[in-house]
Amino acid sequence: MFTNFHGFHLVEDYHKWKKEHRRNKNPLSLKALKLLVAVAVSLFFWIAPSAIYGLPEISPVEQRVLAIFAFAALMWLFDAVPAWTTSLVVVVLLLFCTSNSGFLFFQENGAGEKYTNLVNNTAILHCFADPTIMLFIGGFIIAIAATKSGLDVKLAKVMLMPFGRKSENVLLGFILVTAFFSMFISNTATAAMMLTFLTPVLNALPADGKGKIGLALAIPVGANIGGMGTPIGTPPNAIALKFLNDPEGMNMCIGFGKWMMVMVPVTLVLLLIAWFVLKNMFPFKQKEIHLQIESDHRHTLKDTIVYVTFGITILLWLTDAVTGVNANVVAMLPVGALCMAGVITKRDLEQLSWSILWMIAGAFAVGVAMKESGLATHLIEGVPFGSWSPLAVIIGSGLLCYLMANFISHTATAALFIPILAIAGSSMGDQLEAYGGVTTLLIGVAICSSVAMVLPISTPPNALADATGFIKQKYMVKTGLIMGVCGLLLGYVVLIMCGVNGIF
Repeated sequence: MFTNFHGFHLVEDYHKWKKEHRRNKNPLSLKALKLLVAVAVSLFFWIAPSAIYGLPEISPVEQRVLAIFAFAALMWLFDAVPAWTTSLVVVVLLLFCTSNSGFLFFQENGAGEKYTNLVNNTAILHCFADPTIMLFIGGFIIAIAATKSGLDVKLAKVMLMPFGRKSENVLLGFILVTAFFSMFISNTATAAMMLTFLTPVLNALPADGKGKIGLALAIPVGANIGGMGTPIGTPPNAIALKFLNDPEGMNMCIGFGKWMMVMVPVTLVLLLIAWFVLKNMFPFKQKEIHLQIESDHRHTLKDTIVYVTFGITILLWLTDAVTGVNANVVAMLPVGALCMAGVITKRDLEQLSWSILWMIAGAFAVGVAMKESGLATHLIEGVPFGSWSPLAVIIGSGLLCYLMANFISHTATAALFIPILAIAGSSMGDQLEAYGGVTTLLIGVAICSSVAMVLPISTPPNALADATGFIKQKYMVKTGLIMGVCGLLLGYVVLIMCGVNGIF
């Protein structure tokens, strides 16, 4: 995470807390036990006769892919190590054990013949430079430049100004502005910045008033929900979009603008619901709030370059269907322009959120391995997805995803669910059409992840807001459950309507 944005100290404190929390939750003995279980289950899938789990025709290469996926799933669930670490290990295992450049004894059968369904090693390695990864890098570059130029503070100040001083309106302002920033900037960085602006206000509000609770909760709610609005708002969006837009898969050509056309209205409705919930659950005792957002940044020519580049990039993203330039290519514009102008330096590039990129690449690698090894085909043929109720699959996967995303990384949840649901969706085909098609299934997972915000550990913005000391956990749970239910209901209704009417 880049170090020059407002609220960096809050993020540093969060990462220290997260590390300590993981250490306390996973003492060395328990961590070793979890690792042992993950390895044991994976070895079972690796060596057990394929008929045991109902896929008698799969090859040893496919079994290894299945075993590695099982290892990834358990490690993501156990949270014994950071999720991105598991993703990197998964990529290494796939390269050495299932690819055409792995160990020779994994490439050949007992008769010395080479397996014909080995995964192309370059296909796995390309996951680290997938176009979707480039899209995220472009987003990170814009975020760093916005901070270095003071654009983030200026935008926050200008955007909050129309909401005036009335307490309830200021609450709405913080929800909407936080959500806007979260569409283009990491929700962790957004939450930290907005909490920095908000902390003096919280300290000045009456000690016996509930309004400060609502204001503190406005930040994580806005950050979590706002990320739904764009493909780069949160990693689960990108993972879902990757599988939906894969030219060799579903090839649905869902662009940046089309995504926003559907998801921004959903986001706005949920934000207004959040405002209504927070202002009524936590009424203000003080009727007016005076905001003081100051910046000592002095405007330079480089700042102007940032503003122009930011505007052009957003415009091109929104009009990708008109210009013919897809969002992944557009993302390279700010990278080239801002690096050439000297706005982005070598040090800035070193501070990109590489752990998020590695996490996403790991999810892509699992999907590539399933497809190239033939495991995806055999799962479609061997598992009776077609006999399942499509509505039960959609609702069941959504609820399970929502439950898990409250306890483990949202990105890990998406990485776990989406590759399997993509296989199920391809198999169920026509059955899903009445409910919006496979888009409902996969984008539903992204929505379920975003609205999972019940606990302080559910998302970084929740943890940052909890650290202010103004929020009791019961209030976060209650608000999170209300927004979760509203988000799931509204999200799936909109997805089904859009899918049925051919918008997605």
